[in-house]
Amino acid sequence: GSNLKQFSFSFLDPRVKGWLMLDSYLPTLLLTLFYLFTLWLGTKYMKEKPAFSLRIHLIIYNLGVMLLSLYMFIELVLASWEGRYNLQCQNLHSSGDADIRVAKVLWWYYFSKAIEFMDTIFFVLRKKNSQITFLHVYHHATMFNIWWCVLNWIPCGQSFFGPTLNSFIHVLMYSYYGLSTIPSMQPYLWWKKYLTQAQLVQFVFTIIHTLSAVVKPCGFPLGCLMFQSSYMVTLVILFINFYRKTYRKTAQRDEKSTDLKDIKNGYYNGYAKVINGRVSKKID
Repeated sequence: GSNLKQFSFSFLDPRVKGWLMLDSYLPTLLLTLFYLFTLWLGTKYMKEKPAFSLRIHLIIYNLGVMLLSLYMFIELVLASWEGRYNLQCQNLHSSGDADIRVAKVLWWYYFSKAIEFMDTIFFVLRKKNSQITFLHVYHHATMFNIWWCVLNWIPCGQSFFGPTLNSFIHVLMYSYYGLSTIPSMQPYLWWKKYLTQAQLVQFVFTIIHTLSAVVKPCGFPLGCLMFQSSYMVTLVILFINFYRKTYRKTAQRDEKSTDLKDIKNGYYNGYAKVINGRVSKKID
């Protein structure tokens, strides 16, 4: 019956048929492999080369991704409102046109995960290898693939919540990245720590939202809910680990005196500028 159809993975959602890159998994897989290969090869290639500055590129890129995130956030809020989405559990078929509207934004969300591969490629070109952590690469590579699946099987309904929160966080995050490439802005970027905290809160909310549909089912595929929750748990664990490492290190570094090399570079800890020969400490 129709119940079985909803829970089986052979049933692709006909509403997204023919949408760019969705009919075949191949483009998504190849792009992901290309991304991983580029990281591996790029890191080797850049070893002997001086780092690129790319300031203008970064400002344009971060502004672009920030605006796309802002668009997705606003459009998801409006579309789920129009569809009178139920926050606890929203099925895939009860909101008609609003469901299609949500699916269209979620396609952009899926596609933005490919655009965001550039985050890492910029790290490679700028030789910021310490930023290319397992968490970073795992998150980027898996999200793009997971969202290909989401778009094909569950492109609306309960799927709207995570991307809504995530798009909001990305507005803040890419604003931060964009501003951090402008040296005169660096003393004002004391809120990085809170950004990481907001990302963690977002994961926890998404897990609660996902599991609320298990508690009160509405025909949304259970397997998808369980997978999403498990995946988010891996992110929470990796993020807490990253958070503890980063901020413990920062605290230790702030206690030590600034060494001369950093003063010469005009940066302390990558952020603070030497202003008129004084080192202004990064506020944390």
